[in-house]
Amino acid sequence: MGRRSSQRRNAAMLDSDDTDSLSSSSTTRSDMMLSGLEEVQFDKETVLDQCVDALYEKRGSTREKALTSIIEAFNSNIQHEFVEKKFATLLQLCLSSIRRGSSKEIALASHVIGLLALTAGPGDKAHEILEESVKPISVALKSRSDNSKISSLLECLAIITFVGGKEPEETEESMQLMWQVINPKLGPNVATAKPSPVMITAVVSSWSFLLTTMDGWTLNPKSWQGSISYFSNLLDKEDRSVRIAAGETLALVFEVGSLEKFSGESKESSDSSADETNKSRELLHIQGLRAKVLNQVRTLSAEAGGKGSAKKDLNNQRNTFRDILEFLEDGYSPETSVKIGGLLLSTSTWAHLIQLNFLKHFLGGGFVKHMQENEFLHDVFGFTPKKNLPASQHRVSGTDKRMYKSPNSILNKARTQFLNKQRMLSQDKNVGYYEGGDEF
Repeated sequence: MGRRSSQRRNAAMLDSDDTDSLSSSSTTRSDMMLSGLEEVQFDKETVLDQCVDALYEKRGSTREKALTSIIEAFNSNIQHEFVEKKFATLLQLCLSSIRRGSSKEIALASHVIGLLALTAGPGDKAHEILEESVKPISVALKSRSDNSKISSLLECLAIITFVGGKEPEETEESMQLMWQVINPKLGPNVATAKPSPVMITAVVSSWSFLLTTMDGWTLNPKSWQGSISYFSNLLDKEDRSVRIAAGETLALVFEVGSLEKFSGESKESSDSSADETNKSRELLHIQGLRAKVLNQVRTLSAEAGGKGSAKKDLNNQRNTFRDILEFLEDGYSPETSVKIGGLLLSTSTWAHLIQLNFLKHFLGGGFVKHMQENEFLHDVFGFTPKKNLPASQHRVSGTDKRMYKSPNSILNKARTQFLNKQRMLSQDKNVGYYEGGDEF
């Protein structure tokens, strides 16, 4: 308050000509700054428009470059205005790329669709993305020729369902599509080639990501019978990424509850005595599965090495399975935290940990930006970021820095001239005061 009053008093010392001159100069500089910022923003929108136009090109490499640029733009800024204007156009062009493009183009287009859903947030747009994309994605998943393509399609399906799914049935439909990639017997038209470890990891991670949104009681028991046994078998695989994904999913399954829907022993009977017998058998079966999983987890938490090709992941595996073991034995979920703009984003459940890791992986370098400015993600994690300046103010280009922030910039030169004039006027006033005033 005192500083602002002092500034007002100093400004009053200037004669009207100087004030007018400074005001005019300041206005000119402000206009230049605003014009520069508007031009930068306009250039960004122009680049995105050009990328969308490039998706109409026949040359596949041109479309791939355009999709790469769109991903970079969506990672560096939350493109709300662009999505509001071009959402439908971009979606249809990406779906066209999924239908006709190369494996690389399909992977890129899938990622753009996921970013489009995350940027749009829950609502009609995200639901339309889900409805329009499910069929093209399911068709593309039947051709399992490229791990990168399949992984991107699965991640895309997980994200658009996570954001756009309104009913549990929609989420389970997407989970079924994922399941068919590694269990083709459930889908009559799916190829039966043995899935690779990369593909299995992608399916399990995407499936568990969607399971985090489900209430155990709403799950269809006919859909997931035997899934605990399947994940338990994955714990014996040689690939560590498969084991870790399966272990975290099993922890989530136990956290969600309703284990009878995952165990493979659920049976209905009109005979009450038979029903009691089935329940007893089911309980014994679940207890047996839990004991088996517990032994596997205990072994993996203390593995000495030599059972996986990537030894650098051994510590990661040990730490993960120690957390799982503590959860299964004592009920304690791991507590984790990530620093976002000086604040901690914390998780204390397996569901939130799986969501956090999946979104970090999907967004890559754009994760922090989205966590700072994407309101949907704020709601997902109950995270309130620091009130930052608008993106246009805290994201300054090298040219803007030279124009407005360097010691030789227009703004700093003007500030120096203003302070020098204040100092001279203050000195002149003090001289006059001491010459004609009382002595101290």
